[in-house]
Amino acid sequence: MTLGSLTFPAAADLVGESLACRRGERLVFQGLDCRLPAGGALILSGPNGSGKSSLLRVLASLLAPAAGRLCWDGKPIADDPADYRAQIHYLGHLDAVKPALNPREMLVFWAALRGIGRPAIEAALAAFGLEPVADWPCRWLSAGQRRRLALARLIAAPAPVWLLDEPTAALDSDGEARLVAAITAHRTAGGRVAVATHQPIAIDGAASLALDVFAVRPGAPAR
Repeated sequence: MTLGSLTFPAAADLVGESLACRRGERLVFQGLDCRLPAGGALILSGPNGSGKSSLLRVLASLLAPAAGRLCWDGKPIADDPADYRAQIHYLGHLDAVKPALNPREMLVFWAALRGIGRPAIEAALAAFGLEPVADWPCRWLSAGQRRRLALARLIAAPAPVWLLDEPTAALDSDGEARLVAAITAHRTAGGRVAVATHQPIAIDGAASLALDVFAVRPGAPAR
């Protein structure tokens, strides 16, 4: 799979400095540093509750850090969160598929939400092997096909930063291979990707961040 001549800005890094995250009354992690440069990949690992999904939500600016700061291209994201959000794709646990629409219509809908006038619909369908079901109502799709469709939006409406939470959920081996190929092409074009996962995923040269190292145990004092 190729992205043609598409390239992303090489100078902009996504940087987290001394990040802490609080959910309700609980401090989930603290003292966390991370950097995602052009072409970079970061795999977030750790047991349930260690903060993988919470960190992705912080990186997506959906959750404000309890301490520390997040910067994009050398500027605090808090200064202009709307501009930053236009640079990212955040894919959570939910596929957000409308049962009455077909995959092609869903990709057009998602691209329109991002203001993309000429989305790469056919390339997105092909990247995740969805051509045979492109005109089926989404209610007919299997869980794996719905996950492929959710991932296909990454291709239909490109963005420099991909933040993926358990992206291999429900995928078969072919779907996983297609995801790895999409990530490889994205990085080659200068894109960046962070992946939270319980399952091994073969991303060449990816850095690893173990969230349990920064997790705050119940009753432990804040650092």
